[in-house]
Amino acid sequence: MITFYPGPSKVYPQVADYAVDAVREGIVSLNHRSAGFMDIVKETVRLLHDKLDIPADYHIALVSSATECWEIVAQSLTAASSLHPYNGAFGKKWAEYAYKIKPPVSLSEADVLCIIQNETSNGTQVTMETLAQFRRDFSALIAVDAVSSMAGIAFDWSLGDVWFASVQKCFGLPAGLAVLIYSPAALKRAEEIGENAHYNSLLFIHENFSKFQTPYTPNGLGIYMLMRVLQQLPPIAVVDIITKKRAADWYTFFEQFGPGSSQAHGSLTKPALSPDFRLLINDKPDRSDTVIAVEGSESAIKAIKVAAQQAGIMLGNGYGDWKNTTFRIANFPAISDDEIGTLMQFLRSY
Repeated sequence: MITFYPGPSKVYPQVADYAVDAVREGIVSLNHRSAGFMDIVKETVRLLHDKLDIPADYHIALVSSATECWEIVAQSLTAASSLHPYNGAFGKKWAEYAYKIKPPVSLSEADVLCIIQNETSNGTQVTMETLAQFRRDFSALIAVDAVSSMAGIAFDWSLGDVWFASVQKCFGLPAGLAVLIYSPAALKRAEEIGENAHYNSLLFIHENFSKFQTPYTPNGLGIYMLMRVLQQLPPIAVVDIITKKRAADWYTFFEQFGPGSSQAHGSLTKPALSPDFRLLINDKPDRSDTVIAVEGSESAIKAIKVAAQQAGIMLGNGYGDWKNTTFRIANFPAISDDEIGTLMQFLRSY
């Protein structure tokens, strides 16, 4: 089965070998405060800085999930209140989660701006240009959920004080681990607030990772596999070019062969794509580079997902308000060109 599900998604084929190596070499049995395991954490942090071009003065920690990162931002970095502009299900979930921990008293006094860079539910994204405008307009901390895009496209890290992502998307790994990146300004805010009452308080996390240790027994296998995947990856500048080229190809495919196109309605041309389907997002700057959302009637969406599965292809379900009227296509680095070609051919012939 070829999967285009946008998370958990396809893992790199080498991950199976890395898991075997971890068992054979005793990595999974290492004490998390042992020298051997600290070396793995140190190398993983170094590789993240190197391969993702993260500034040297930004700190990195490894936690359990992006949802835990929402919790860390609310507990350790929000003094008064957080502000959550959003346009999809995951942005709404983050706001609801944060406000359970720090109820909004006065949003005009918000000291953390929380942005979903890539809204997986509907295939939209916040560009670096828009983030730059937020940076100019908002004087306090900016936290960026980059779950569906980190390790898939390049970021201007200076535009956010906190960045985080789970690894089951563009990192091409199984779920159960997240990368948390935070700036000197974020660390200063944590020190000013002084919150240290939880196992995942940022100050406690930072204290441990400054020694390349974790504050609790971690997903050791996940960290080891992250290290191995990072070793095989090209620099993010290279990955960024590939991802954006593939995204452009996908959007061109749907624009040229979808309903309303000359190819679809020319008198001598059989439609190359069923007129039942169209891109969900019309505004090009808002379209995600890593998750393509395709819209149709509820019956048409249900039928194409069944047909795709029978053809050995797993399309992503819709999510939230678009659950029954869209399917989603992951455009993550672990997916091969041949697999993309197979899906395009299926869509043409459907």
